[in-house]
Order: sequence, then structure tokens, then C-alpha cells
Amino acid sequence: MTTASASTPLLELHGISKSFGSVQALSEVDFEARAGEVMALVGDNGAGKSTLIKCVAGTHSPDSGQVIFDGNEVHIHGPKDAAKLGIEVVYQDLALCDNLDVVQNMYLGREAHDVLHRLKEPVMEAKTAETMKSLAVTTIRSIRQPVATLSGGQRQSVAVARAVMWNSRLVILDEPTAALGVAQTQQVLELVERLAHQGLAVVLISHNLHDIFAVADRITVLRLGRSIAVYERDKTTQQEVVQAITAGVPTKVSGIPSTDPEPEPA
Repeated sequence: MTTASASTPLLELHGISKSFGSVQALSEVDFEARAGEVMALVGDNGAGKSTLIKCVAGTHSPDSGQVIFDGNEVHIHGPKDAAKLGIEVVYQDLALCDNLDVVQNMYLGREAHDVLHRLKEPVMEAKTAETMKSLAVTTIRSIRQPVATLSGGQRQSVAVARAVMWNSRLVILDEPTAALGVAQTQQVLELVERLAHQGLAVVLISHNLHDIFAVADRITVLRLGRSIAVYERDKTTQQEVVQAITAGVPTKVSGIPSTDPEPEPA
């Protein structure tokens, strides 16, 4: 468990709303992530977790709201804008190429070339090995073995290492332990903790509350596209979080005095 930073959040989302036609996916959602902490993002299917993350990653543009990164308002119009800020997302499908080895996957689309456009293999190998070592990834026999030969936990380690190799400051992990065995899940959770210990802001999306309570510092709950609550891991219980996921009252709902930011006078 890391100690949450008391400094200004690295990422702040204020009043984020997003609709797709008549479907309101997000409604005035607030969210934040701090450097050196693991912020879990939880909610039932359809709660808006994926849509919110895609707004941060540049896949979607919010209809309204404010995105603040490192104290400055930013406008993320695509994945390249997110990458320039140091935001990397590891999606559930990992986006790895089975027929390529670990080094080739780490540099996929970002290969290092010399002036004659030849691949700088020794440089890429050295950087890959250095990144793996910094994250204490020791279960992979060779960085030149094909990804197809790796276990689920090892694949997840490669995907995470690729995300942090590019001067990342915020890493978002989408269901990183889904379909993993007990031992592989433990490896990935330890890797998540190491990211936070290295000073990165980590957002962990998961349906597994056991995993979340093992590594998260704080927990943000979404329900039906709205903000419900933010809990400190050490001051809540799984039962309280489940209650918020299934029946929680949004923090901002127009017309409900307990949640309305500007209730009408009586």
C-alpha cells in the first residue's frame, strides 16, 4: 500500500459529461488521480468507467467539463495528445502482437532507427531490459522470446512496461487481472504497487474488489454515469463500496437538495 500524496492532483476532471445520441454515458463526473497513489475506478457494467477513461485517453472528446493536468487546463483531442502529456492506457486486450518478441512489442510503432533507417537493435534491447529491471519483472526468460510464448501475467507485465517506458506520468490499467490465475494476479498487483512507488499516478479499473483493496489508496465509485463517492481504502469496507456501486446516490443531481450544487430556495 502506498501513501497518497497530499499535493495537487496530477489529473483532475471536473463536470465531465458525454452522450452518444440519446444515451447519456456521463453526467457531470468529477475524478482525480495523484502522483504516487493508486486510484481505483469501480462501478457496475454501464457505469461509465470506460467512457471516462476514453475521454482522458483522447479516444472520446467530452461534451462539457474541464480536464486539468499538472495544474493546467488541457484539451485532449486524440491519443497522441494524451501520450505527449505522459498518459498511457493499458487496455484489457493488451494490444500485443503474438508473433513479435518482447522488444519488438515494447517499441511497436516507436522503433529506434539510425540515419540510414536501420533498426537500432542494441539500443532497444538495452532500454527494454532496463525498464523490465526497474519494474522488477523477473519472470520473463528472455526479452527476445515471442509474446505468444508468455503467460497471461507475463503479457500483462510487458504491456505495463511498454506504457511506462515512454516517460509516462499517469498509467491507466483496464481490468489488468481479468482471466489471470492466483499467482499471476499477485505478480500484476505487485507491479501496480511498484508503479505508484516510483511516483506515477495509477488508475486501476477492476470489478475485483479483493484486488482493489489489496493495492488501492483511494476508490472512486461511478453509477449510471454519475459520480457517487470517493473512499479512502483504509477508512471503508468492501460492503460500503458494494452498496455505493449498487444503490449509491450521485453527488450532483439537479433537483435533489442533498446533491444539487445550487439548490433552489424554498
